[in-house]
Amino acid sequence: MRVAFLSSEAVPFAKTGGLGDVAGALPKALVAEGVDATLIHPLYDTTDRALLRERVFDNLEVDWLGGRRTVSVYLSYAAGAPAFLIDAPEYFARGKVYGFPDDHYRFAFFGRAALALLGRLGQAPDVIHGNDWPSGFAAAWVRAGRPWGGFLANTRTLMSIHNLAYQGLFDPGDLYRLGFKGGEESNVFLSNGAASSLKAGLMTSDAVSTVSPRYSFEIQGPEQGHGLDWLMRQRRDRLVGITNGVDYDAWDPATDPHLPAHYTADDLSGKRACKLELLRRFGLPEEPGRPVIASISRLVAQKGFDLVRQVAWQVLEAGAAFVSLGSGESEYEGFFQRLKDSAPHRVAIYRGFSEPLAHQIEAGADIFLMPSLFEPCGLNQMYSMRYGTVPVVRATGGLDDTVEQFDPETGEGTGFKFGPYDARALLGEVREALHWYTRPEVWRRIQRNGMAVDNSWGAAARKYVRVYHALFDL
Repeated sequence: MRVAFLSSEAVPFAKTGGLGDVAGALPKALVAEGVDATLIHPLYDTTDRALLRERVFDNLEVDWLGGRRTVSVYLSYAAGAPAFLIDAPEYFARGKVYGFPDDHYRFAFFGRAALALLGRLGQAPDVIHGNDWPSGFAAAWVRAGRPWGGFLANTRTLMSIHNLAYQGLFDPGDLYRLGFKGGEESNVFLSNGAASSLKAGLMTSDAVSTVSPRYSFEIQGPEQGHGLDWLMRQRRDRLVGITNGVDYDAWDPATDPHLPAHYTADDLSGKRACKLELLRRFGLPEEPGRPVIASISRLVAQKGFDLVRQVAWQVLEAGAAFVSLGSGESEYEGFFQRLKDSAPHRVAIYRGFSEPLAHQIEAGADIFLMPSLFEPCGLNQMYSMRYGTVPVVRATGGLDDTVEQFDPETGEGTGFKFGPYDARALLGEVREALHWYTRPEVWRRIQRNGMAVDNSWGAAARKYVRVYHALFDL
């Protein structure tokens, strides 16, 4: 089985969110399952050139905007699977991955270049596995080309939704210039007066996957379908939910190079050292007995920060400290700054993102907060469980699939969940967690329950392999 995995971000080359983690780990896990998996990815100016092994092509020709464009392609093995990185500075030397008015041109070019690269490599993949809206253009071109035969005529396509809210919208007047010549080629993009590369990918792919079983059902309803619920219902016989995994090579408290001390479920003493170092790192009082609640997230409404804003002072009054890593909407950045200014010995913030610091927070915190309005899968709750940090989450999407409510009667469970999107419900579960934190024996049980869960990529990769084979029976 030969699989070409297309992604606009993948660790260690680029990351803005969970897609970067998934795309950096799944191809490697597929290789471990015997799949000939290759990652295709843009070469951004922010990518560390030390990760590149060699330039394999300096003259890859790409049909583009009615002419031809020549680009270079580099090879890397830094992600654990062969990765080809397309060097087009005009589009990818922008200082960040997304956020430009011509993003649809940038990633349409990426799709064209990825297909040209597959042709240059000489053997068609069995499956092209695209991810989120930047890969929708490639799926549409593969489908449009099938009636004419050619190199990819027998290649199947799978489209993975990591977040249906981001749909790659642009002016439909640009479709012709991008190479979609009208008729069905263009119609698959049209969505409420705009063009959507995600919709095109979902309509033209042979099957669709998303990143947790519950999310696959949620997106079939209007509340989380973001205007495409009708399409998800239409394609439900070709829609599957596969929960993301965790790359335990990168996320393991027993070996993590970013930590000041290591620990396991059998010996949690190193976690105390990590907590003390985290407190020192942020200049907070070194009070190891005080519970530390952490958040690592984009500061946007989807992540539930309107709820956090309503209960933050009550959480601090209950005796906890709070550590936040992330950036986003100004109203939430401003709120956390005001909270820190008002309680400088109990609140710490880092505006932006730091991968080493994310690991250190996961290890040093006691409780991890994810009160998301919706969450297709989520990874931090799984990182937290692996690091003995107990998650408090809203029961939605992958959060509901991966966190088991703690039951004091049986001692089973890995965290705390609330259902209604309501600040009082969130505060109730935080208080429940803080209550059990004062019972060290019970708390260690919850920590060890979480650390024992196997969220590794192997099981998820095997499910993807079954989906790839099933594509040829459709």
